[in-house]
Amino acid sequence: MTVPVISPHVPRPVATLSRVLRGRGLEQAKLRELLDRARAGHGAALLVRGQPGVGKSVLLEDAVTATDDLIVLRTRGVESEAPLPFAALHRLLRPVLDHLDRLPDPQARSLRAAFGESTDDVSDRHLVFLATLNLLSEVAGERPVVAVVDDAHWLDDASSAALLFAARRLEGEAVALLFAVRDDEVGAFDSRDLSMLTVSGVDADAAEALIADQLGAAVAPAVRAELLDVTAGNPLGLLELTRALSAEQLSGRARLPDRLPLTEGVERTFLDRYRRLPAPAQTLLLVAAADDSGRVSTIARAAQSLGAGADAMDAAEESGLLTEVDGVLALRHPLVRSAIYGAATSSKRRQAHRALADALVGTPQEDRRAWHLAASVDGPDEEVVAALDDAAERARRRGGHEAAAAAWTRAAELTLDAHARAQRLFAAAGSNMAAGHPAESDRLARAALLDATDPLLRADLIALQGQVEWNTGSLDDGYRLVCEAATTAAPHDPARARVLAMLAAALASFGARSVGAPDPTTVAPPPGPDAPNEELVAGWLLDGFAAVRRNDWAEAAISLRRAWETPIAPDASPMLHHNLAIATMHLGDDTRAAQLHDLQLQHAREASAVNMVEHALTRGVVFRIATGAWAQATSYAEEAMLLDRNLGLDELVTFPLAELAVIAALRGDPQARARLQELERAMEQHPPRGTISGLVAGFAQWAAARQLDITPATALHHLEQIELPIARGLTALDRIETAVRADRRDLAQAWLDEIRAFAEGTDMSWAWATVHHGRAILGEGDAEENFRTALEWHAKSSRLPARARTQLALGEFLRRNRRRTDARVPLREALETFETLGASFWAERASQELRASGETARRGADLVATELTAQESQVAGLVRQGLSNKDVAGRLFISPRTVDFHLRNVFTKLGISSRTELAALALDPA
Repeated sequence: MTVPVISPHVPRPVATLSRVLRGRGLEQAKLRELLDRARAGHGAALLVRGQPGVGKSVLLEDAVTATDDLIVLRTRGVESEAPLPFAALHRLLRPVLDHLDRLPDPQARSLRAAFGESTDDVSDRHLVFLATLNLLSEVAGERPVVAVVDDAHWLDDASSAALLFAARRLEGEAVALLFAVRDDEVGAFDSRDLSMLTVSGVDADAAEALIADQLGAAVAPAVRAELLDVTAGNPLGLLELTRALSAEQLSGRARLPDRLPLTEGVERTFLDRYRRLPAPAQTLLLVAAADDSGRVSTIARAAQSLGAGADAMDAAEESGLLTEVDGVLALRHPLVRSAIYGAATSSKRRQAHRALADALVGTPQEDRRAWHLAASVDGPDEEVVAALDDAAERARRRGGHEAAAAAWTRAAELTLDAHARAQRLFAAAGSNMAAGHPAESDRLARAALLDATDPLLRADLIALQGQVEWNTGSLDDGYRLVCEAATTAAPHDPARARVLAMLAAALASFGARSVGAPDPTTVAPPPGPDAPNEELVAGWLLDGFAAVRRNDWAEAAISLRRAWETPIAPDASPMLHHNLAIATMHLGDDTRAAQLHDLQLQHAREASAVNMVEHALTRGVVFRIATGAWAQATSYAEEAMLLDRNLGLDELVTFPLAELAVIAALRGDPQARARLQELERAMEQHPPRGTISGLVAGFAQWAAARQLDITPATALHHLEQIELPIARGLTALDRIETAVRADRRDLAQAWLDEIRAFAEGTDMSWAWATVHHGRAILGEGDAEENFRTALEWHAKSSRLPARARTQLALGEFLRRNRRRTDARVPLREALETFETLGASFWAERASQELRASGETARRGADLVATELTAQESQVAGLVRQGLSNKDVAGRLFISPRTVDFHLRNVFTKLGISSRTELAALALDPA
């Protein structure tokens, strides 16, 4: 079937197209090439960019003319539609929504909710984005698809985000996405990494042909040259200005008008034609310019209420400024809209919008009606505010956070009561934060604080500012603001203040500092013994985080363990659950950390909450690095990295990259240097911020210190830069050993004392093992006894790499003391662990020691070396777990066909042909 055009668009006759396209051979060839690639299953997106009137729309139309083998979908951005979430996307996908049942249920439900076809909430709008991609992919499975998006600079923000998401993920899809934007308009359409086709003015020969097509008569050469100069070869400018000139001017017998900028000149031409029309026709055209639907019935009703009847419609059509096809009205060009609407007085615009709002009474178009009402008033109006509140809430539920923010902002502008105005601005700020616009969120929060008198609302606004600050600016300033929010709330709601104080203490435990900020533990009184468990947990977390900040490890251990051991409901505040998991990092409680983060990951996957999936993955990697679950750590970190890149969350990608760099370095991977360099480039482009900044910085230094080709002094320099206590705990053994090798026993002793204080306060087994290992190499007491005591503590801990290193150190000590037979047992155990971990550097060192002890080290199992890309490696790993292509696609936020594309590459590179063979391979754990 041929998919119908559903946007306000009037196809031109082929003969007309050929004339308008004079001089566009290169551009046409580029577009044909893109469509041919889509036919071959190599999808891509292309941005067609140029001035208004240069012929972008005509080129797009020509590209899809006579494409009977393709399914053609169309939409266009409409300037006045910006507050309507997913409006343009709905128009694009409406003809193929019958394929929705082929999508995973969470995606299908989210897309229906986004389009207002159900009352469900959109839990995470990334599901809408993925559903868009997968719906296009499913349709393309039947026939290649070309999706045409004109005036993309005017797309509503939600549609823009969804379409750009799809455009960047068309590898392996039979889909071509064509966008057209003006040079002078950007909007929310972030096209920086799309391939671009710039359309400029035509040359003199094409201009001459265009003018001849228009007039059917010759034009004086000097006039033609002047027109070409005035318009810079812009086809619409040439045609419209030629049409506006008199015969005397065209022949050169009369002077041409003064030179004008192109857009202004063309708009002036359209406006002159508009002003020559009868007043009723002008009214109808103004209503059409103010409308965003193109529906004849709506525009006609509105215009009739303003005195413009059927004769007005006839006159408007005869002018050539407006056309009607199948009940859809279309203005000749976007410049017609801007010319007419821009020239109208403000009172006439308001009248047109009110008439349109009245015409929509009783229709399902509540959001359009709300925005026409908003444009029809210039002062406070309770009816309009109520309509905007409802529109904002509908947009929020549908995942249209930008639209919700815009509606609440406009409602605030029309609100007299200061408190109500501040509440609406707070709601708008929250929606902007959810949409990923923190700067706008901060601006609205500041505006709300000017009106907010209620202390709890002020506390919430200040806390939101703090969230913006620690995520995008300064962790220290974020901490200061959260402390201020807690102090503001304390006299009025101690429980809420305690939660905010707990959040402040958590930030401080990750390195936040602020001179003059209060101690979070003094902001609110502790909860009473009969307080609900949620309040008790918040209080113990507060005390625990604060103790971490003071390096009071005994108090930290007592408070955090009390928090972990106190049950709270699954639906308790996410902030409590989140911080209970985060707190495990401070004590290095690996077992509890894995349990809480895996549970968090499970819930996030079930809810399709992308940000929490990424959060749980990256935090879960930290403990897997410590315990030696490096294959799973690599899988989690790569999944998080691909999620960040697939979803455009570039500001988060440094954390999983840092984790991958550490794993590669600990293994002695040949790619360790490349991993570190990739991390360093990412940190330059997107410096880590917020609570991950200390971890990323620490992991980067750890990875640098573990490179194989550096001196102990250089390694020590890197390790000295690690400041965050969590990272210092993870690197304690490396730091002590490296300091000894660099002949800095003073530093090694200081670091040993540091971990000893931690062990005495927390009684963590891994910490005591590190203490005794450090005592052995520093000569505190009997070395062999210290090594064996360390191994006794290791037996109570799940940190296998550290245990193997102690076994290696003991074996080396025994061999050096000529006890070769005794040395073989710990050396064999160390070698076995290192081989299991894929730690080639350590395995080789243990193997050499074992040979020196007089025993021939057995060769480990051969591994299949791979040259897979990160995406291919992740796909292969998930398929080896038994996941279907559809399940893998859901995990990685790509389409099933893209999974199939990568899987075919995996098979080719590994020389296999089935999933069964893939599962049987012993792949390189790196």
